[in-house]
Amino acid sequence: MNLLGIDDEDFIRGDVPMTKQEIRILTLAKAHIGPEAVVIDIGAGTGSISIEAARLAPAGHVYSIERTAAGIALIQANAEKFGVTNLTPVHSEAPAGLEQIPACDAVIIGGSGWQLHEILDVVSAKLRTGGRIVLNCITIQTLASCLAYMRQHLAQFSYEAVQVQVNRLEAVGPYDMAKAINPIYIVTGIKKNA
Repeated sequence: MNLLGIDDEDFIRGDVPMTKQEIRILTLAKAHIGPEAVVIDIGAGTGSISIEAARLAPAGHVYSIERTAAGIALIQANAEKFGVTNLTPVHSEAPAGLEQIPACDAVIIGGSGWQLHEILDVVSAKLRTGGRIVLNCITIQTLASCLAYMRQHLAQFSYEAVQVQVNRLEAVGPYDMAKAINPIYIVTGIKKNA
């Protein structure tokens, strides 16, 4: 069984946004999820990252925070489809809903609803030393907010950021043309020794 890189088409989708396969793979690689990891996925959408994180941590647990009922239903349907039992969907808008979640090894943030700093304050307190926060920033405003937070907390975190642009080839008559997927900034914060 391939643990990483489920094809996009294999997920039950609906109208809820989903992180594309190539970005998912990079995000999960940056998160350094071990077999016993506790992971929080905020803004989980369809649960694509949550499902793959749960498969990487068979003896761990994933908490999928999602604010929409449609997203929660998709997370549950995808968990069932892929036989993932170490995943708990949490129907809440972060940072609400995070208080009941235990200490964790990785936090993945795909959506923050303009509450990024508040979310980061809560998850930073739950993150174990050496743990990672991985943020997928679609907008420049989210990237700027994320970098500002990391710079304000240099005593607590080291960080790196990469910009990723993926193009998929699409057949157009006798030709193959590049079809761009929205560029993403992936910011990884690594918690330093306390």
